[in-house]
Amino acid sequence: MDKNSIIGFVLIALIMMGFFGYQSHQFKKQKAIQDQLDSIAAVEQFRADSVRAAYLLEHPEDTVYAETAVAALDAPVYADSLLNSAASSEEAFYTLANDKLEIRFSTRGAQPASVRVKDYRNYDSTDLYLYHEGKASLGFVVFAPTEVDTRKFNFSVVSEESDSSTLVMRLPFSGGGYIEQRYVLGEDSYDLHEEFSLVGMKGLIPRNVNSLDVDYEVTMPRMEKGYQNETRYSRLDFYYPGDKKPEYVGNNGRSGKKRADSSISWFAFQQQFFSVIMTAPNNFSSGEFSVDFFKEEDESHDLMACKALMRADFEPGQDKISLPFDFYMGPNHFQTLKAYDQKYEKIIPLGGWLVGWFTRFVIIPIFNWLHKFISNFGLIILLMTLIIKIVVFPFAFKSYSSSAKMQALKPWMDKINEKYPKQEDAMEKQKATMELYRKAGVSPMGGCLPTLLQFPILWAMFRFFPASIELRQQSFLWAEDLSAYDSILDFGFRIPLLGDHISLFALLMAVSMFFYSKIVSGNQMSGNDPNAKMMRIMTIWMMPIMMFFICNNLSSGLSYYYLLSNLITMGETTVIKKWFVKPEEIAAKIKESEGKPAPKSKWQQRLEEAQKMQRQMAAEQSKKNRRR
Repeated sequence: MDKNSIIGFVLIALIMMGFFGYQSHQFKKQKAIQDQLDSIAAVEQFRADSVRAAYLLEHPEDTVYAETAVAALDAPVYADSLLNSAASSEEAFYTLANDKLEIRFSTRGAQPASVRVKDYRNYDSTDLYLYHEGKASLGFVVFAPTEVDTRKFNFSVVSEESDSSTLVMRLPFSGGGYIEQRYVLGEDSYDLHEEFSLVGMKGLIPRNVNSLDVDYEVTMPRMEKGYQNETRYSRLDFYYPGDKKPEYVGNNGRSGKKRADSSISWFAFQQQFFSVIMTAPNNFSSGEFSVDFFKEEDESHDLMACKALMRADFEPGQDKISLPFDFYMGPNHFQTLKAYDQKYEKIIPLGGWLVGWFTRFVIIPIFNWLHKFISNFGLIILLMTLIIKIVVFPFAFKSYSSSAKMQALKPWMDKINEKYPKQEDAMEKQKATMELYRKAGVSPMGGCLPTLLQFPILWAMFRFFPASIELRQQSFLWAEDLSAYDSILDFGFRIPLLGDHISLFALLMAVSMFFYSKIVSGNQMSGNDPNAKMMRIMTIWMMPIMMFFICNNLSSGLSYYYLLSNLITMGETTVIKKWFVKPEEIAAKIKESEGKPAPKSKWQQRLEEAQKMQRQMAAEQSKKNRRR
């Protein structure tokens, strides 16, 4: 064995001896602390038993008071005398406020106890709270060297320079060091910044501890008129850094839970129009999320209980460990949320990529531009509907004109149906039908594509109105709130699918849809064809009834938009049929072409020309081959 090997073995032996010595010292230290805790627990238990026994000797019949008399003795006991004092001291409250928020803080856990949004009100005109006192819990759990949950202790408020926007609270340890929570409320904003710090606790936090738990639980109250609509657009969102949009839990009023084992940038407790968003600039390392919705008849009048159990990492072995957190506590206003450049605006349910794109870059800009000049939102919806109808009119014209031409062909279609009544004649019937279309210059698909192109617009409006906070509590005509249903008749009891009321805008929308369906497809679908009869029933009767049931509990602004859209469409259809597409001209064209071959379409002409050129090229090639 050479000298280097001997030196290596000696160094390894020294390192091992040092390691085992350190571990033995730590074990003795932990054992001493545990023995102290056990001794304190034994003393407190003896005191509780003594008090209970003494009282029962004098009052053997009163066992309830005996339990109450020793309840205080059953409180947690800590080896640290300052922690014991903080656990049993009296809770106090402090308030930070600006023009938009009023946040009441509790020294118990140094946490926000209630949050009031000043510039908004509940549907019943009461103050709007994102959560009330006793309905939320924000705790930080760290091992120092045993589990310390900040929610169990009363912090001391630190006296600093007079600053109404800043609140600093500390929890000191008798062995030195303290936990500090510093809150700063932004000026004229919905922002609250928190700095959570572990100061001078290097000797208390074990070296192998490099994270702490952040537990945030909030029970949000109901704030809107319609329970069904409010639950449909409320949920819990969380965002992975770099993703296009956040994930969510509990959509459409369904309770649920999810776990995330990778970095999380932020999470949001999202009510239909307001949210509490907590962001970790350094990211959470993992998290568990859950949301539970309350029943509509629940006496608490609460909407949902949200819970986020997060893990935040830190660099161990430092004399001061600071973890920053940012809170947004305010409205789900698209431009406001987008300004943070954190993808907050993605929590607003505007639809998928196509519909969402159209809403973000067309609907919202038009809406905001009109709002600069007009304060009446009913009038804004009317003008926005007109603008959209003008933009899509070329597609609508093609669709309506195709529909009108198809109706003009009805007498000839009836003759074809009479000529080929049997199922085995389906091919001949199809051939005759296509021949008729070519003679009349009608494309059977001419009305389908333009109609399909308009569907994204209809769906975009369906998503926009219930999620638009601009319409919240804005009245128009008999509707008190364009973001909720407009009730003209309350039943006092609930009817399945319909609800407990009748919405007038929804009813008028269904009636307008009925007459529009009769105008567009009534004549075209008449006759003895069973399929046509079924289609007529579905289009003219079932669709309006179904839409009424759907819209009766939705935003009255949405029903109002569909009503306007139907009325404008009926006017467009009437004008097109009267001045642009004349059935007698189509009939004359067909009569004139009877007995003549059907005109060829441009596609057929191009196909024949291509075939002719191909034959010519083949003939030339054949001549060249013969010459060789």
